[in-house]
Amino acid sequence: MSERRRKRPGAIADPSPMGDVSYGIGDLADEFGITTRTIRFYEAKGLLSPPGRISGARTYGKRERARLMIILRAKNLGFSLEEIAEYLALYDADPTQITQLKHLIGKVDASVEELQKKRADLDRAMRELKDLRAKAVDALNDKKRQRKPLH
Repeated sequence: MSERRRKRPGAIADPSPMGDVSYGIGDLADEFGITTRTIRFYEAKGLLSPPGRISGARTYGKRERARLMIILRAKNLGFSLEEIAEYLALYDADPTQITQLKHLIGKVDASVEELQKKRADLDRAMRELKDLRAKAVDALNDKKRQRKPLH
């Protein structure tokens, strides 16, 4: 079931007995354009807490929704599950979020540096390919001129 669900503008929230907002697994999956299997995978990896249950259905609170948003953003930016787990652990351990933010800045700086190196490599490769193409076009034109009979 690797098919991605269609994205909806927002999750449908159900009021829980505690007055908090809760989200069904399907609602979160739809909101973020992922499958319910993906959410269960993140649970199994310990990135999301096990869900609550309302009438047997998996339900998640605001905290888990926010964590899912962080996970997906971090994955999109190329962070590994281990790096995401570190970040989330800091989030839970430091209510001031100072440690978490310092850690994030370090990781982002390293990623930016890595991407800048990749961009420089791509720019160099593009220049080399354009140069190679220009030489091939010149060689082809030379060959065509040599084949033309003189009158």
